[in-house]
Amino acid sequence: MNKLHVDSIRKFYNNRLILSDIFLSCNQGKTIGLIGRNGSGKSTLLKIIFGVENAENKYVRIGEKILKNVGDSRNLINYLPQENFLPGEIKVKNLIGLFLPKERRVQLINNKFINPLLQKKFQVLSGGEKRILEILLLLYSKAEFILLDEPFEGVSPIVRDFILESINKEKNRKGFIITDHDYENVIKVADKILFLENGCLKEIKDKKDLFERGYLPNTPYHTG
Repeated sequence: MNKLHVDSIRKFYNNRLILSDIFLSCNQGKTIGLIGRNGSGKSTLLKIIFGVENAENKYVRIGEKILKNVGDSRNLINYLPQENFLPGEIKVKNLIGLFLPKERRVQLINNKFINPLLQKKFQVLSGGEKRILEILLLLYSKAEFILLDEPFEGVSPIVRDFILESINKEKNRKGFIITDHDYENVIKVADKILFLENGCLKEIKDKKDLFERGYLPNTPYHTG
């Protein structure tokens, strides 16, 4: 099984260093949770890893293959951005045929959330319906690693729980890096939590680390 290896990522925005020599690794079969305050650079980091965002310096490798751009990531990494990425004029059933290998299509067509949507165009779906379709298309794809940026935004608790369950089921063949503004969602599914602050990643061992960093206010560890 392969490992995603990310090293020496350095990124400036408007002369401000937002990512400083970032290093992380993720094995297939593992989920990395990436948390941090708004504007800390979480989305930018995922885009750089996937290859759609430039950086002053970066090194991304899967197995023995070095990935220099988004073309190199084909069938190795898939990325869920915060905004919708599927074409609006195409029906859901056709999107499944375009994006998935034949052996995974039936599984999605028969999915209880997706089956009622098959004859609808993507553009008429609700925000939550769009989100779960995009996530499941990535989860059932051939890619070995999946980057999910705020996957639970705009979905109901039932759908959120199904997404968490689906991620755990796919972990036997994929590795995941997940961001979410609600750290509880990340903690539920992640094997390792990384906190991005001041351009650097720090591993979080338990909630006390988040309290001490001021990420969680009004805690038993800090009063006032």
